Amino acid sequence: MSPHVLILGGTAEARELAAVLTARPGTRVTTSLAGRVNRPGALAGEVRVGGFGGAPGLAGWLREQRVDALVDATHPFAESITANAARAAAETGVPAVVLRRPGWQPGPGDRWHPVPSLTAAAGLLPSLGRRVFLTTGRLGLAAFAHLTELHFVVRSVEPPEPPVPPHTEVLLARGPFTVADETALLREFVVDVVVTKDSGGEATAAKLTAARELALPVVVLQRPPLPYGVTAVPDVAGVLARLGLTAP
Repeated sequence: MSPHVLILGGTAEARELAAVLTARPGTRVTTSLAGRVNRPGALAGEVRVGGFGGAPGLAGWLREQRVDALVDATHPFAESITANAARAAAETGVPAVVLRRPGWQPGPGDRWHPVPSLTAAAGLLPSLGRRVFLTTGRLGLAAFAHLTELHFVVRSVEPPEPPVPPHTEVLLARGPFTVADETALLREFVVDVVVTKDSGGEATAAKLTAARELALPVVVLQRPPLPYGVTAVPDVAGVLARLGLTAP
């Protein structure tokens, strides 16, 4: 029988997994995207766009489409999606695995300030600098909108949603970025402090190296915890092992 794997995607790891699974003869692969990015890259296998309607809707879709395995390969900060996936998998009995790239770790010379939320990050900023390089994505800028005395350089793939801080410059760009590029950007905009989520991976890690070399403080938003009883694997090989599959 041909297995059907549903991937909750939106990350480079999800794209890699879809390509590996699609290359397995007889495997049906569907990648689901939330639809928040207007021009997602090409994906192997089938693609669906849009939400499911919470955990009940996802559970219904798993049953209707006869899904044999569910892989949550969403962004490490897609907290509600991960919770819904865990509940739907438990309700339907569909084997599930969470694919999460490892988080970043500070090294010698790093001036990191870990925080649990965007609100906490905003509260810390005035004590660290006046010119902020903000790379937490286009959502959640409302947490910084009251900081009228600070200047923000905001980088995201899509235009940010209001409200935004009154003194904001927007850079629309998608990684990966080089250390040389990030260093030049931090110097060009005379940045005092960097704010980032602990996304992990290499695509956006260059800014951390650049900040270290320029001795800049970095406010790092910590990842939300996984749902109770849920563990993650760090790579595609871990997913295949967890699901009892082999690469082609």
